[in-house]
Amino acid sequence: MDKAALRRTLVQQRLNMADRLQRADDLQRVMRVWLVDRPDTIIGAYWPIKGEFDPLPVLHRWKEDGELLDKPLRRRIGLPVIDKVTKTMRFHAWYPGCPMEEDAYGIPKPKDTEVLTPTLLFVPCVGYGPGGYRLGYGGGFYDRTLAALTPRPYTVGLGFAPGFIEDFTPQPHDLPLDTILNDNGVVWPV
Repeated sequence: MDKAALRRTLVQQRLNMADRLQRADDLQRVMRVWLVDRPDTIIGAYWPIKGEFDPLPVLHRWKEDGELLDKPLRRRIGLPVIDKVTKTMRFHAWYPGCPMEEDAYGIPKPKDTEVLTPTLLFVPCVGYGPGGYRLGYGGGFYDRTLAALTPRPYTVGLGFAPGFIEDFTPQPHDLPLDTILNDNGVVWPV
């Protein structure tokens, strides 16, 4: 399997999906329902690039919903900031309007906000396959970060249904995700 070619193909397909907005709406609904009974108060996510699903509107609503409860919860959202030395990520507090700057890859990241330790981590999927394995962009940042985090957060991959790769073969260093959600619902575990 030529993963570089597969990545390029899947990203192009995602960018050219005629129904991407409808799929994004569907995945937002799936994500909102999935989050209802989760006890987490700190969730790590990502800034969407290259046509990825944007989890931030759902998470902002989740944060606000926590504030409306009888006993308000202080829910927090973190976005990744890359550590250039270890090539891992830390998660810094994000909220709409917080100061942002671009990282070395041109991706917006929170600027000078508090470091958070998420108990739940939403991970973008270029593609995904059986067993909870994901295809990312090939930098290994999530794999290294998850291997280093103790305790390891619960991991949830987010992707669109066309990103499913039936014959995906993970590498020995690949770590499976705990759950994968797409615009049709929960696809892992089945």
